[in-house]
Amino acid sequence: MRRIALIPAYQPDWKLLKLTEKLSERGYSIVVVDDGSNASCAPVFEAIGEHALVVAHECNMGKGEALKTGMRAIRDRFLAPYAVVTADADGQHLIDDIDSVAQGAIAEPDSLVLGCRGFCGKVPLRSRLGNSITRLVFKLVTRSRVSDTQTGLRAFTHRSLDWMAAVSGSRYEYEMKVLMEWVRSGRKVSEVPIETVYLDGNEASHFNAIRDSYSIYREILRFSGSSFVSFLADYAIFSISYAVMGSMGLSFALVAANVLARIASATLNYALNRKLVFAHKGSAVKSALKYALLAAGMLAINTLLLEGAVAIGTVPYFAKIAVELVLFAVNYCVQRKFVFKSSGKGGKGVVIDEKADTGWGSVRGADSGAYRIHSV
Repeated sequence: MRRIALIPAYQPDWKLLKLTEKLSERGYSIVVVDDGSNASCAPVFEAIGEHALVVAHECNMGKGEALKTGMRAIRDRFLAPYAVVTADADGQHLIDDIDSVAQGAIAEPDSLVLGCRGFCGKVPLRSRLGNSITRLVFKLVTRSRVSDTQTGLRAFTHRSLDWMAAVSGSRYEYEMKVLMEWVRSGRKVSEVPIETVYLDGNEASHFNAIRDSYSIYREILRFSGSSFVSFLADYAIFSISYAVMGSMGLSFALVAANVLARIASATLNYALNRKLVFAHKGSAVKSALKYALLAAGMLAINTLLLEGAVAIGTVPYFAKIAVELVLFAVNYCVQRKFVFKSSGKGGKGVVIDEKADTGWGSVRGADSGAYRIHSV
């Protein structure tokens, strides 16, 4: 099976040329995406063009878009079957490790193969901490364990190329979304141990700790925000209703107040999550019916837990808060996977318009903006 190395590059140095030369010597076809690097990097890309296909964005669009641009170029330029291995441009992925991950995809053509670092030795604090946090969040959201969620060394085959190119995300959040959607769709993830290499304290990384961390966790943060707003509405309605009905001596005050509060807050939560959190573009009727089914189930569980907590002596107002916290993660997972599940559509291909008088052609991706392509 043909092996193709896909390398997104932004402001690379000559280490990238050494990497591509070694890959070429081992028989790889190579696609490098210049993600809007400045003119000082032109000599590097020109040299790489002697043995690789170089695709260039006119402006910086982010690692996610660079990867998807490369995937579409691969789809348009190479015949299946092939395995694609993505590697970073800074030289931190060793050739033997790239080989191991590529071979893993060839052996398991329907899997996403991850080159996972052991994080031994001298590892920059931001890298160690960042991976620990994302690993924890990933497990919370997907209920699956991946030892290195931030690895850029990944491999898959032509069978998954269109699926990969259809995943949303422009910058570093794209790789996390691929991993999350892959696991949610029931696909297999395989791990291959690789060396942990950081050059010069990882100073060459273009990862912006604040901007890109927010991009990675944005969906979860928005869900937390919408859940908190809905909880405030729920708790306010519950407290007022319970106080009024309780003062009237009604035996069903606890259940009635909880049902009333859940109906009102669920309506608000559905509207917020559909528009702001998951940006769901599917049928509103279908998602509303699914949400209603979820809300009914959550209401039954919520009420049972609430009554149980009160029965053992917990103050109703405190019990309400405890129950909502317990059900938060469950609510998120079900909404993400069942109610607002992505259709998986998208990822339009690129159209290549070759020019006879120059090595550069005009290429436009319908959903990625303009870039140029250098043919070798």
